[in-house]
Formats: sequence, structure tokens, C-alpha cells
Amino acid sequence: MKQCEAQFRPPRKDDLRTRRPEARARRKLGPPIEARPGVGGHESALVGRCACSPGSVRVPTARLLVRTQPCSKFRPPRRREGAGLPAGVTDAASLPLNPLQGSMPQTPPFSALFDGSGYNRNPPPADAGCAGLCYHDNNLLSGSLEALVQHLVPRVDYYPDNQIRKIAPKILQLLTEWTETFPYDFRDERMMRNLKDLAHRIASGEETYRKNVQQMIQGLIRKLATLSQYEEVLAKISSTSTDRLTVLKTKPQSIQRDIITVCSDPYTLAQQLTHIELERLNYIGPEEFVQAFVQKDPLDNDKSCYSERKKTRNLEAYVQWFNRVSYLVATEICTPVKKKHRARMIEYFIDVARECFNIGNFNSLMAIISGMNMSPVSRLKKTWAKVKTAKFDVLEHQMDPSSNFYNYRTALRGAAQRSLTAHSSREKIVIPFFSLLIKDIYFLNEGCANRLPNGHVNFEKFWELAKQVSEFMTWKQVECPFERDRKILQYLLTVPVFSEDALYLASYESEGPENHIEKDRWKSLRSSLLGRV
Repeated sequence: MKQCEAQFRPPRKDDLRTRRPEARARRKLGPPIEARPGVGGHESALVGRCACSPGSVRVPTARLLVRTQPCSKFRPPRRREGAGLPAGVTDAASLPLNPLQGSMPQTPPFSALFDGSGYNRNPPPADAGCAGLCYHDNNLLSGSLEALVQHLVPRVDYYPDNQIRKIAPKILQLLTEWTETFPYDFRDERMMRNLKDLAHRIASGEETYRKNVQQMIQGLIRKLATLSQYEEVLAKISSTSTDRLTVLKTKPQSIQRDIITVCSDPYTLAQQLTHIELERLNYIGPEEFVQAFVQKDPLDNDKSCYSERKKTRNLEAYVQWFNRVSYLVATEICTPVKKKHRARMIEYFIDVARECFNIGNFNSLMAIISGMNMSPVSRLKKTWAKVKTAKFDVLEHQMDPSSNFYNYRTALRGAAQRSLTAHSSREKIVIPFFSLLIKDIYFLNEGCANRLPNGHVNFEKFWELAKQVSEFMTWKQVECPFERDRKILQYLLTVPVFSEDALYLASYESEGPENHIEKDRWKSLRSSLLGRV
């Protein structure tokens, strides 16, 4: 109280008589008060200083009234030079802005994330990470890549070493899902090296994670080894396949059998075709769809990415399998000498195609229809005259390419819905027409820009791509419920087939040329193919 009385002396009588009322009121209230937060959990206080005294008055806020007029003689408190500063610090401007800044790692700038040059000593404000991101109904629509990275990187109050126990299981879960869903990413030595380094850091930080890390690495190595073996088998099959015409002339006894002799039941053949389809689908990685169309970084056309060393061998092998089925169908139809045998073969493949449709194997269905519509087969008018084509017309209608394959897409949606509510493994089978799926993904990738006009990443495009690929991933993971028949599978995979020229020659041999153009071609093929053999 004594200090307060010394600071705020009462006014003299002459002052009260000579000064204006507002001046007297201002004099009574004393100097302006500056708010300061309480220390150590105590209530907040107001500190002020008047020109008449070097000391300060500290009064609880609850005891003061609000002033509307400042004191003309009031001046803010001034710190003596060097007072209250740490040893060796003479200027307050050199102090860190954040009390944690001296001991916590700082958020690196966008460029420093990739060059390892250190931390950013001037981190952006807390809301800067979301400034360049646009949302709608809590869904991210677009945004700059830098804003997205800044939104995800840690802030100044984040210390990784102190939170490794919280981060490690999340990173381990991310790596596990990555290696299970996209194992082919780690065929690149650089990716595998980075994975092992990160896994070693996780395992060394906590003993409980070491077993999970080992299981993850071992599972990835097994998958990559299985993939390598599968690709070796494909290469072996491709190298041993020869033209049927060559085999027919050199070793005719080796291909005296036809497909009906090997498998007389169309439903059984459709099941074995489904076996091969699902097996080859299973080895197609989702990243191969992106690699098939994107050779550069999709967000930067001037920079190469890790995908430069990745391959799409499994995707290409599946497309080649479709072509093989088509040529196998055409070969089996054009080979018989008698007309009734050719007609029987056509009806046989119509039944196989219908069973493929019922199973949900649209890829084999389309391959069979394509083989039956090849020119060397379709020109056999006398043979087709003996065939009941009503069932074939229905199948062609289902796969009609008009209106962007509207009928097929409707049937595919029905099969996909059946798969979601299936009670048996047979009802879960959905094998799409693969060439059309590739076409859809290609036009989606080429028709939509990776970036919007404002420079933001077009997340809607990538979400649509992810939707189509994710649906395909669900279909390819279905296990085939049918029993394997090695004899039929061996025939489908290895029997020699005619080339296109050999198919035309066999077709002309079965039903002679009808005009001068066909006659000239027939003579040319006989001289070139038979003379070469």
C-alpha cells in the first residue's frame, strides 16, 4: 500500500480548481496500465509506470477500471541493455522465436526434403500447409504438390526421436501394405535398398518390431522370387512355340489331335480357360497399368522417376494370351478337311463361349468370338451354312462394340454385383475383357490433365484411376474353384497355332478362292509358305 500511495499521490486543491473535469478524472485514474499474463499459475496482473516515478505498480486486474484516455506522460517499460538475456546474448532479436526452436528439429522447406541440406530455421505459419489445398464435403479436390507436402510434414513442435514408439508401428503398417499391394515396386534395387534401411531403423529402435520387419521382408522376397519363376516359365513357353504349319509338315503325327479329342466337354474347357485367366491375372501388378502409359514422372514431364526400370511383362503376356486363344480357335476351325468337322468345331466353340459367359470369364469369351470373326474363318460360307448360329448371335450381341460396348458393360456390372453378394467361390469370378479395360485406363490417363489450370494436382483423375485399378485388384485375387486338368492346360498353352498367312492358306485349301484377288493371294501363299517349309 505504501508503494501504491507513493506512485499515485492525491491531487492538490489548486489542481482541482484550475483543470478541466476530464483532466481531473484522468489524473485520478493514474497512468495507463499494460496487461501481462500471470506467472506460475497466478492471476493475471496489470503493470504500469508513470513519468513521475521509475518504479512500477502491479495491481490485480479485478481491482481496476477500464480507462479510455491515455496518460500523456506514460512511456512503456524499457529493458536495460543485456538485462535478463542469456549469457553471450546481447540482442533480443537473436533469440529464437519459439522456445522449442533451439532444441526441436525444424520443418524442412520443400526443396530441402529431397536434397538433405538440413532443417528450415524459418518455418511457415501453422496454417500454411493447408493454404493451397481445396476441399469439398471433406474430400480433397485439388492442391499444389508443395502445399500437400507441407501439410503432411511435421511442424516445429514435433521431435521424431522422442516419438519413435508412436511412429514406428504406423510406418511398419504402411510398409507392410505397400509391399503386399505393390511388391513389384521393390524389384528396383534402389527401392529395395531404401526399404531395408528404413526397416533396419524401425527394428533397431524397438525389439518388438524386429519380428514383424523380418516377416515383411521375407514375404516380399518370396513374392519377387515367385514372380521371377513365373516370368521364366512364360519366356520358356514363348520360345518353344512354333508355327503349326511348320510342325504339320515336319512332324504331322505330333498334332493329329484336335481340341475336341483332348476335351469333349465345352464346360470343362471353359473351366480350364478360367484357370489360366485367373493365374495370369494374379501376376499383373497394379503399378503395371501406370507404367504402361507413363514413362516419366506423371507430375513433372521433365524428370524421370523410378518407373524407368520397371517392366510391364506380365500385362503384355496377358494380352498375348488373348491373341493366342483367338488364333487357337481359328486354327482349330480351319484345320479339318471335311466341312462337317469344321461346322462341328464352330458349334463346339460357341458352346465354350456361352459357358465362359455364364462363369463370368468375359476375356476368354471375347477371344473366342474374335477368333471366329477372323477373315479366314468368316469366309467359310459353306461351313457356316451348316451351323446353328442362334446362340452365336446372342453372344455377339452381348459383346457388340456399338455404344462403347454398352451391352458388355451392363453384363460386367451385373457380374460384379453378383460377386459382391456371392455365397460360393464360383459366383465371385469376374474376368473383364482386358483389352477394353486397358483402353479405358489409357483414355482416362490421356484425356484428363494431371494438373488443373491453376497448377493444382487433379486428384479427381487419380481417384478415378485408382477406382478402376482397385476393382481389377479385387477380381484378380479370386481363387479358381475348378479342378485343374493338366492335359487340357498343357494343350491350351503349348499346342502350335497357325500364323495369319497360314490361316488364309488353310482357309483357301478348305474352300477355294471366290475371286481373282483371293486366287492371286492363294498362289502367293502357296509359293511362299509351302516352298519355305
